[in-house]
Amino acid sequence: MVPDHSIMSEEEVSALLSHYNITTDQLPKIFHDDPAVKTIGANVDDVIRIVRMSHTAGRAEAYRLVIKRPKK
Repeated sequence: MVPDHSIMSEEEVSALLSHYNITTDQLPKIFHDDPAVKTIGANVDDVIRIVRMSHTAGRAEAYRLVIKRPKK
């Protein structure tokens, strides 16, 4: 089962970055051609929130910066 993916608003991204005192470059990355990214219609430089249900943590949120896959 695929966890819930959603595009974060600019306000949500600003709050996230200031809360953790980081920049977008420090976020984990996800490629623009990932099937989940395509499904939600995210573009390069969008920040994605991924919500997973966990038996131990209950609800776990992760964040990813959408980047273009480098050419081989």
